Amino acid sequence: MSAKKNKRVYLSPPHLGDQEWEFIKDALDSNWIAPLGPHVDAFEKEIAAYVDIENAVALSSGTAALHLALKLCNIKPGDRVFCSDLTFVSCANVILYENAIPVFIDSDWESWTMCPKALQQAFDAAEKQNQLPKAVIVTDLYGQSADYDALTSICDHYNVPIIEDAAEAVGGVYKNKKCGNFGKMAVLSFNGNKIMTTSGGGMLLSNNSELIAKARFLSNQARDNAVHYEHSELGYNYRMSNILAALGRGQLQNLDTHIRACEKIFNKYMEELSNLPGIEFFPIADYGQPNYWLSVCLIDPVNAGIHKDEIIDLLEEKNIESRPVWKPMHLQPLYKDYQFFAVNEPDISTTVFKNGICLPSGVGLANDQQNQIISLIRSQYLN
Repeated sequence: MSAKKNKRVYLSPPHLGDQEWEFIKDALDSNWIAPLGPHVDAFEKEIAAYVDIENAVALSSGTAALHLALKLCNIKPGDRVFCSDLTFVSCANVILYENAIPVFIDSDWESWTMCPKALQQAFDAAEKQNQLPKAVIVTDLYGQSADYDALTSICDHYNVPIIEDAAEAVGGVYKNKKCGNFGKMAVLSFNGNKIMTTSGGGMLLSNNSELIAKARFLSNQARDNAVHYEHSELGYNYRMSNILAALGRGQLQNLDTHIRACEKIFNKYMEELSNLPGIEFFPIADYGQPNYWLSVCLIDPVNAGIHKDEIIDLLEEKNIESRPVWKPMHLQPLYKDYQFFAVNEPDISTTVFKNGICLPSGVGLANDQQNQIISLIRSQYLN
């Protein structure tokens, strides 16, 4: 008879409190269970207030928000859009949705986010070819913002707008301003494994009320103002449901508590493992404060004597989920033939992917669970 498996430890599972149940019950009791409704309206206002931005529209996903942001930048077939290389694939996919051409920009070592020097290199090449991009999508990685002063200075010189992909970084801070505050528009994600969740959902933010009004219109199938269903342009079914918004309102009330819990988890990993040879943790840039969504480290196989895949396999044997860092876009089969700009050799995105591992970091990770993870990693060095 096989031994009973330990209860699964997930990478970043959702964490619910009492407030979420109260809001969801209110949504159900009111019979507002379709898209739109009072909780959607309130959630938009509360997120905007939290981030300290003028306007927000709740959507079905972060990907939907990114797509609408490109639409609002008037991206056309054949246009170029610069994009962070070390990111989730949706950032690149939305460029192809519009039949535009992605150009990928490497990271820097200070933050693992978009490298200003590589961005300048890409602009220099684009200017020579008379092919400047129509937008730059900058990803805030694993809860940490990019260096927006440096990136904005470059983009402003060419009059090219930034779209801030803050999908992973709600609650993070750059120079005393919350992530979601930068660029022409910003995107949040509330996917099920994020530090706050609506199960599935996202938000588009901007200080430009006309852009958000247009996004709201497009997200509701571009229905014109008429008694009957009238449509004069292409729209999308991208609106968030009232029930999911109710869940988000409860999650938002606990977001800062979630961030403190994840920071504590990250710091414990650092304290217990950073003295091992070949281990280097996600760098915290001196310009801000991340939300610590995931605890990420690099394991240099030469100095450590082990490969990160051995750690992933060892944890999986104990029913503990971990995973590699995002595979860079320029290494993806779908995107391998597109331009990629880097100033380091080998490029930083590839090095981070080859050596990076995301450790369990959920708000509800128990102390004994984290101790087990730490012990298993340390034991691998003794073998």
